[in-house]
This record gives sequence, structure tokens and C-alpha cells, in this order.
Amino acid sequence: MRRHLQQWCKSPFFPIALAVIVIWIKTVFAYYADFSLGVADLLQFFLTLFNPIGATLLLLSIALYIKNRRVAFWVLVIIDLLSTILLYANVLYYREFTDFLTVGTMLGVSKVSRGLSGSSIMLMKPHDIIYWLDFIGFGLFLIGRGLMHIRPLAQITPVKIVNFFNKPALQLKPISTLQAFAVTSLATALFSADLSLSEMNRPQLLTRTFDRNYIVKYIGIDALTVYDAIKTAQNNQVRSQADSAQLDDILNYVHQNYAAPNKKYFGIAKGKNVIIIHLESFQQFLIGQKIDGQEVTPFLNSLYHDKNTISFDNFFHQVGQGKTSDAENMLETSTFGLPQGSLFTTLGSDNTFQAAPAILQQQQGYTSAVFHGNVGTFWNRDNTYRSMGYDYFFDKSYFDASAGSSMEYGLKDKLMFAESIKYLEQLQQPFYAKFITVTNHFPYPLSKEDTNFPSAGTDDDTVNGYFQTAHYLDQAVQEFFNYLKASGLYDKSIIILYGDHYGISDSSNKALAPLLGKDPERWNDFDNAQLQRVPFMIHMPGLPGGIRHTYGGEIDVLPTLLHLLGINTQNYVQFGTDLLSPQHQQLVAFRNHDFVTPKYTYTNGKIYRNSDGAIISDPSPKLQKLIARDQAKVNTELSLSDKLNQKNLLRFYTPPGFKPVAPKDYDYNDCYQREMAINQRLGDHSTSLFAQNHDKSTTDLYHTDAPELNGKTQDITDVPDSVKNNQDSEQSQSTTSMSSSCSN
Repeated sequence: MRRHLQQWCKSPFFPIALAVIVIWIKTVFAYYADFSLGVADLLQFFLTLFNPIGATLLLLSIALYIKNRRVAFWVLVIIDLLSTILLYANVLYYREFTDFLTVGTMLGVSKVSRGLSGSSIMLMKPHDIIYWLDFIGFGLFLIGRGLMHIRPLAQITPVKIVNFFNKPALQLKPISTLQAFAVTSLATALFSADLSLSEMNRPQLLTRTFDRNYIVKYIGIDALTVYDAIKTAQNNQVRSQADSAQLDDILNYVHQNYAAPNKKYFGIAKGKNVIIIHLESFQQFLIGQKIDGQEVTPFLNSLYHDKNTISFDNFFHQVGQGKTSDAENMLETSTFGLPQGSLFTTLGSDNTFQAAPAILQQQQGYTSAVFHGNVGTFWNRDNTYRSMGYDYFFDKSYFDASAGSSMEYGLKDKLMFAESIKYLEQLQQPFYAKFITVTNHFPYPLSKEDTNFPSAGTDDDTVNGYFQTAHYLDQAVQEFFNYLKASGLYDKSIIILYGDHYGISDSSNKALAPLLGKDPERWNDFDNAQLQRVPFMIHMPGLPGGIRHTYGGEIDVLPTLLHLLGINTQNYVQFGTDLLSPQHQQLVAFRNHDFVTPKYTYTNGKIYRNSDGAIISDPSPKLQKLIARDQAKVNTELSLSDKLNQKNLLRFYTPPGFKPVAPKDYDYNDCYQREMAINQRLGDHSTSLFAQNHDKSTTDLYHTDAPELNGKTQDITDVPDSVKNNQDSEQSQSTTSMSSSCSN
């Protein structure tokens, strides 16, 4: 036995077999230690064990065709390394997003990563060393052989180093092309067998849109990446061949599904400022939730139940991989994010949009601005906002980002709101202003100086921190509301608050379950789906409020808002409908093609009854027909939205009275100077809060307990040196040139 093992170790196929085994072990380990693939039967279990082999062997067999055996060895090592990097990147991504990397996400990673700092480290776990043990061992092997063959150190020369890497131990043994082809053929046969078995268990696996968990479970991560790359290339080709005729189906669909405004509410907020408060990672269950007898979000609770607030308790986020950027896209355009990657990062720079900022400016003369304490390049916002027609974008460069004031995703919320006032008061009214909060974002770290709210006391640090950062966010929003009332903006504004997406991922939901009165052992896909509710509140003094049980999602925000402002949406391409309209269809589509209705939840191929969460395993023909009809509508809606965005079809359609946005006309480098220049130019005709307050700042009306400020108003009045420098340079230019962009 020992002699046979020694002979096998000397075989030319041993290195590639060893590499396959190592990658197989790491991949299967990831399947069960870090991914939740939903293995439901013995065949699926077998496929998770089997699927890494064929694809891995196929990739590694490339090295066998290289005639230079030393080069072939290092190609084998590089392929192994790249496979490991891809696997581990998916592990980290999955821990945060409960999803797998796609080509769209990878292509946008440089834009996204600029806004990230240490959060990836927080995602790492001790067992991650398993993914790198082979390279640690290989490194020790190289060091050991190097010390044996290149001694003493004083005698090391380039020639000796080259000779070391030319040693037979670091080369593949000779093999014929026929033998290499045999290995490739074996790999192809193994992969084909895997695909055939997968198709038996899940028909049309690659022709229908499934959750990426399915594809990984059946054919593996490498195959998913290749499949996704092919689909991405096909989409790019399709986009280049688009024409106006392809809009016909889309226009017919949105016109047929248009919901006329509710006469009671149409135009009730006309002329009001619009303030959007983007509640980062804020889920509906936080409303009314208590920890140790203390309300997590007491202010938002009171606002939710206020007589002047329309609140929705069956409002769902509908984001995909684009997360926050997907939520913004739906809010601004009433079109869905992409099935893969982020629309902002992949298409935002050159897509044609009919977005809220441009619509409001052209219809009713609104000024628009975004306030966000992260860098402008995060999610490619600086380019996408130009395409949408935002006049101003106050990113991290406009705030004091000194040490201790920021977290992984930007400036702390209390500081962001407080430091925004000096810019907000300069906006010409009416304005459309969006505030993007970040403190309530994974991994939810917050110092004792920022909060004394108790921990949830679970075994999951993510769950524990989530309630503390949500409490901090609640306090920040309350401070901002206090300012709005003190400054007079409150009575002139309609305020929208919404949660952008889930905060607790599916992997932590069982730890959360007891806090929600649920049994973690009975937690299932129905509970996961129902937990995708996020708050949606419309608040305005004098607005007839109340809690609505209407089912809807983020896709419905824009038409609802525009109707409240007295703007009819019939001529715009929007996939959502007015939540206040009697004609609103209560069918909520999720990005993965699952859906929720008032009576049923359809997820992962199963039908659940909402009233008791029970699985309907034997649906009646009538129910089957109903589910099939809803599924067809969801599929149509998502596919038409994808077609619209991927092919940039809005370039072929301009609604009456709308002028396409020219991104080149917008510049966010000196927005503060442009604001002040417009105020100066307009003089007595300026409608800004600053002008209406007799050119006196209102920053002294803002009060915050943020420990970084210690009650010092001066810190929120001052602008950063970079902004001051821009101001000094602008003083040498004419007022006319200063108002050429970022204007009212």
C-alpha cells in the first residue's frame, strides 16, 4: 500500500489531483459553514459534494497543456489561488448580503470599496484560516527548501534564487497532449453529469431566473461566475442593439397598470418642501420594539402613530444586490434595480432617467439636494445623481470628517444632520432634500459615549448592536425634527421616512426570533419573507393620517409622492402605483421573483398563508391559478424594468413637458458657493430659509447631544477648509458663472 502511494505521489497527475482535493475541501466547507444553500434532499446533498469537482478539474487542467513544465506548475498554483480568492470573497459577501458575487458587483467593486473601511474585517471569523491553510503550508515549504538550498544568507545570489525555482520539485512532470485532453474530457463529463442531475432536480435551472443559491447549490461557485459573465456579455450586446420599438411593450404595460390618484389626497402637499429621510437598514419590527422595557425608537414610534402621519405596516423593501442604491433607485425612478449588481454602479453614469429631482424641477421649480456623510464615489452616487438631475450633492467633503466623527460608512447621523443645516438653509424653496443616514449599518458598532441603550443580550453581536444603533438613529431624527419646527421649515414641508432594506440578515434571524416572540427552531422562509417589511411614513402638518394596511413596496413611493404634490404620473414610465389610490394593486414583487400579497406569500417555490404562516402543500386549482397569475405579473414587471434599464430605452422616450437631463450640466465640487451666489443674485427674491431669516443663519436653532460637539454650535456653522478654499477661488469669478450649474 505504501509503495503504491509513493508511486502515485510521483505520478504526473498527483499535483493536479491534490489541488482538486484541496479546493474541493474548502468549497464544501464553505457550503455548510458559511452558506445557507437550502439543501432539501439526498440528491441535493450529493450535488453539493459533487459539483466542485468537475469545474475545478476543468480549470486546473489548463496547466497540463503548457509545455514548459516549470511555468505549468506556477500556472497551477495561480489557478488554485484565484479559485480560493473567489471562494473567500463570496464567503465575506454572503455574510453581509446573504448572496453571491456577480460580475456586475465585481465590476463595480472599485466604486463601492472607496466608501468602505474596516467592515470587511468585522465579517471575518476564526475558521477562515481553513481557506488559506494550503497556501500557508506551501509558503512554509518554500521557505524551508529555500533555507536548505540557499545557505548561508550572505551567499544568496540571483542565480541561486532562479535555480531554486527551477528545481524539479517546483515543476509538473511531463505529460502528453492526449493525456491532458483526457483529463479535460473527464472534467467535462463530470460537470455535464452534475448539470444533468441538477436539471432533473430543478428543471430549467439556467433558463429561468432563480436565486443564486440554487445555482451554487447545483453547479457551484465557479460555474455561477462563468454563467454570470456570459449573461453580462449578452446583456451588453443587447444594449448596443436596442431601438425605440422595444419600448412598446413597456409603455403598454405601465399605461395599463396606471393607478389614478386619490382625489382626497391629490395635490394636498403642492408647493411644500419635500424632505426624504433614508433610514439605513431599518426594519419594521423596530417600531414599538422594547429592550429591557425601553423603547428602541421612541420618537419614530410617536411619529408612526401621529395623527398627521400616513404609516404603512405592510410596506416591503424590494432591493437586490445593490442594497441601499437599489432603494434609492426605486425611490427616485419607480423602476427596479438590476437582477445582478447595482444599477447605480453599472449603469448610473450613462443611463437616461426620469427621476424625481428632474420631474419636480421641471414641473414645479424645485431645487434638489442630497446630504450624505460618505464619499461621493460610494455606489457611484456622484455620477448617478448627475444623471438624475440633482442640483446639489453634499458628500463627505462638505462635513467635518475628523477622527472619531465617522464610522465605516460615513459621518455619524447626529453630526450629519447637524452639519447639514448650514447648507439646507441656503436652498431655494421649494426644495427636494434627501438625507441618507449610515450609523444603523452593519456591523453596528457604537461607543459608550454615543449610546447607553442596553444590549439585546443575545449570542449574536450583530443583533445586539442593531438595537443600539437604531436607538441612536432615532435620537438623530428627533433632533432634526426639533430643528425643523424651530426654524419654521416643518410647517412648509412634507416629510417622507422609509427603511431602505433589512438590517438583520437571514443568517442572524434565528438569534433575533426570541425577541420577536418567535420560536427559532420553527423559523422558516415565510418568517424571512415577512421580516422584509420596512417602515414607510408620510408626515405633514394637517395631513389626514392613520396606519394603512395596504401592501406595497419601494417601487410605489414616487407615484405616491408625485400625486400628493399634484403631479399626475400617467405619462411617465413608472412600475409602481400610488399607494393611496383605490386602483393600487397589492402585489409586492421581490427582486428574486418571489412575491407577497395580502393573503399569501410565495417564496422559494412554496405558498404560505399569511394569516397563520402555514404552508399550503396541496393548493386548490383556483389558488394555483391565482398564484400563477401573480407570478406572471411579477415576472413581466421585473423583466420589463430590466429591459428598460439594461437597454437604456428611456433615451427613446420623452414625456410631454419633460426635458432629458444633461449630466454634464451638473458639478458638485463647489455647491456651497453656488448656493450663496444664487442667494446673492436673487436678493429680495430669494426664497431660501437663510434669506427669509434676514440673512441670518439658523444653525443656532439646532441642538444635539452628540459628544463630538459638546453643545458647540460653532462646530456645525464652520465649513471644512476644502470648502473655504473653493469659496476663496470662487470670489474671483462672476456671479453669473457661479450659478451656471447646481442652480435652481
